[in-house]
Amino acid sequence: MSDPALTAHEHTEHAEHAAHANDPFVSRVSITIAALAVIAAAAGSLETYESASAIIEANKAVLSQDKATDEWNLYQARSLKKNMFSIAADTGGPKAAAYKTKADAEGAGQQEAFNEAKALEGEREHDLALSDTHEKRHHRLGIAATLLEIGIAISTIAIITKKRWSWIGAVSLGIVGSVVVGLAYLGVG
Repeated sequence: MSDPALTAHEHTEHAEHAAHANDPFVSRVSITIAALAVIAAAAGSLETYESASAIIEANKAVLSQDKATDEWNLYQARSLKKNMFSIAADTGGPKAAAYKTKADAEGAGQQEAFNEAKALEGEREHDLALSDTHEKRHHRLGIAATLLEIGIAISTIAIITKKRWSWIGAVSLGIVGSVVVGLAYLGVG
């Protein structure tokens, strides 16, 4: 992948060279190229940020699930101990009261493990939702950057051919690309 800031700078340089022709149409198209390049660079940078954020949140979700799995294992172990001590207490004998106390303690620990596992699963769901949000933004910003880059290419064609319709098409793509950038953060669609 190319560096969005470097690409924007290169397009701006090309626009400056074209502006030296002292043709008002070429100057307008050159300014369009520069503006589209800046917006495309911003969209590309945001796309990279959102991609990294999606990965980070997904990793946090995996860690939360691992911790929840550990808590569920602890829950099951405490359940087994509680049942063993309960059986021992039910059989009677001189240690029946001690076994009953141990069974009650394991039951309390079992409930703590249950609550912690549920809380960690809630964290996992939250992290997965954040990852999904970042991933959706990443895709939208990729589409926006592509539209803006196409607009830049069509603007260059407008300079070469001196056709106004291609410049209008490039501006239209730039507007659509800019709207898609905005929609990525408004959560629309």
